Amino acid sequence: MKLKLFFLFAFIQLLFAAPATAQCTFKNTAFRSGEFLAYNLYYNWKFVWVKAGTASMYTVQSNYQGRDAFRASLTTRGNNKVDQMFVLRDTLLCYSTLDMAPLYFRKGAREGKRYTVDEVWYTYSGGKTNLRQHRINHEGKHEWHKNTMEECTYDMLNIFLRARSFNPDGWKKGHVVKFPIADGNSIEKGQLRYRGKSTIKADDGKKYRCLELSYMEYDRDDDKYREIVRFYVTDDENHVPIRLDMFLKFGSAKAFLTNMKGVKNPLNSIVQ
Repeated sequence: MKLKLFFLFAFIQLLFAAPATAQCTFKNTAFRSGEFLAYNLYYNWKFVWVKAGTASMYTVQSNYQGRDAFRASLTTRGNNKVDQMFVLRDTLLCYSTLDMAPLYFRKGAREGKRYTVDEVWYTYSGGKTNLRQHRINHEGKHEWHKNTMEECTYDMLNIFLRARSFNPDGWKKGHVVKFPIADGNSIEKGQLRYRGKSTIKADDGKKYRCLELSYMEYDRDDDKYREIVRFYVTDDENHVPIRLDMFLKFGSAKAFLTNMKGVKNPLNSIVQ
């Protein structure tokens, strides 16, 4: 009898604990461990686009605090020529569960003479998302925050991984997906906006049929959404970013795909 009560109690605990993480899970259909994407970076300097450096994104199955997880890293590196005008050094890292619930995010960003670090840790309990946030500002000062959210919350890299598995069938131009977005010291309203389809030529010499998506964050000062990045992703199950238009505080930059390895699904979006 005691054994039956023990298993009953354990089952009840599992029943109530499972939704805490499960509320933010999502089936990954777009990528697999070992995917590597490489890009050329271009920066707009006085109305002229110049080759600014390279970027790469690598996703691999890893381990986070004893559990299986995806680890994704995105790095941008400017070249010496552009460094004389503008220093661009961004390194983004995130961990998520294998079913896409965010676990951790870090962004180290050097734009011009400013360098900042943002970190977010995610835990789940009672059907809520708990966040611990950390920022090191450009003066080297540390800020720590804790927040509990009733809904799933993301950062700019984890939401991108999840968005790659969205099914856009039936979406019309202007369709919006809303979500809270966190960085090291705040939680703002974010959204992905669908802008239709277009054909994009990458720096690998190929043309791809693409879905056009804008990642936008709410700007409290202007009381409106501000576009941060515009993604052109393959119109197939991979949703590989072919081109990215980045709207920076100090100008704008573009990234064009040069190489991809280890993609999960057939590339049916190549235009012959």
